[in-house]
Amino acid sequence: MVKVFVPRERRPGETRVAATPETVRRMVKLGLEVAVERGAGEASLFHDAEFATAGAHLLDDPGAGWEGADVVLKVTPPDAAEGRLKPGAVLIGFLAPYRHPDMVRALAAGNVTSLALELVPRVTRAQPMDALSSQASIAGYKAVLLAAWRLPKYFPLLMTAAGTIKPARVVIMGAGVAGLQAIATAKRLGAVVEVSDIRAAVKEQVESLGGKFIELPQAESGEGQGGYAREMGEDFLRRQREIVQRHLSQADAVITTALVPGRPAPRLITADMVHAMRPGAIIVDLAVEQGGNCELSQADREVVENGVTIVGPSNLAATMPHDSSLLFARNVLSLLQLLLDKEGKLAVNTEDEVIAGSLLTHAGQVVHKPTAELLAAEVPV
Repeated sequence: MVKVFVPRERRPGETRVAATPETVRRMVKLGLEVAVERGAGEASLFHDAEFATAGAHLLDDPGAGWEGADVVLKVTPPDAAEGRLKPGAVLIGFLAPYRHPDMVRALAAGNVTSLALELVPRVTRAQPMDALSSQASIAGYKAVLLAAWRLPKYFPLLMTAAGTIKPARVVIMGAGVAGLQAIATAKRLGAVVEVSDIRAAVKEQVESLGGKFIELPQAESGEGQGGYAREMGEDFLRRQREIVQRHLSQADAVITTALVPGRPAPRLITADMVHAMRPGAIIVDLAVEQGGNCELSQADREVVENGVTIVGPSNLAATMPHDSSLLFARNVLSLLQLLLDKEGKLAVNTEDEVIAGSLLTHAGQVVHKPTAELLAAEVPV
């Protein structure tokens, strides 16, 4: 019987959990033996008694869970102090290989098969496993609420006996999953929404949600693999900034969401652009963990520059831990099911495009080519 372990997350500020009573119940039906560390779901409002009722064994000693597990389900990258996986075990979670090269080397050296959720290919069959999208949607929603809370004015148009209040003007940069959710949320709150994205193909989606698409020079396509944006040249970014700055100077709130997989976040808002904005305006930078779209952003800190407030939350999904855990756990279970054969045994089929695309380490090797090249480049010749 395959043994699955769900530890409590130990990263500061991380409130999510990689399994819920719902997914534990489903794993048990699949014939898996599930162990959950006591307190693993408390921060996301899933209590130990619920896990036990769902069929999980509760463990007080996480070390025993790590050492005995065939599969460990995590939200964030594991720390060496958390526990050690046995050779041949499987690890599934957000692993951030570009920021944790030593962890990747340790997983390969320990003959651990690791699947990074951020590497799941964007193909139709993999949509139930797309944790990046499920968590980005939450971040886009919460970013708008954060902006509305901090903004010193209304979002909607109000016509009162004392006169009319104009609606807030919101600029959203990046129309991926987070950006589209931000557009929908800002429109529900009554704001006038303008959207900038290097991919002309998203214009229809933006307009269907009620946003106005900011037209950019399109000498080159901004479409990357799997529907992501790709890294653009400095000349394009300079022209983009010139066009967008006119809109930013009239904005009350700006939500930036632009990311390029495996690369630093593109710099979309310079310090000069911030200085040209209205005092009292707010910027919420969702790309801060990869360097930020705004030059002045600082991770998990509030910066006030020339009257403009810049907020850089690095983990907004963790501020809504109940629903984010529900979605994340379903994503994880969907990927785990691909690793089980008809008899319920682990079978890592490297011919499967979803598994192959998600693999970080396997059979003692770093199999994700970009990560392997990054690690090789770090070794002095």
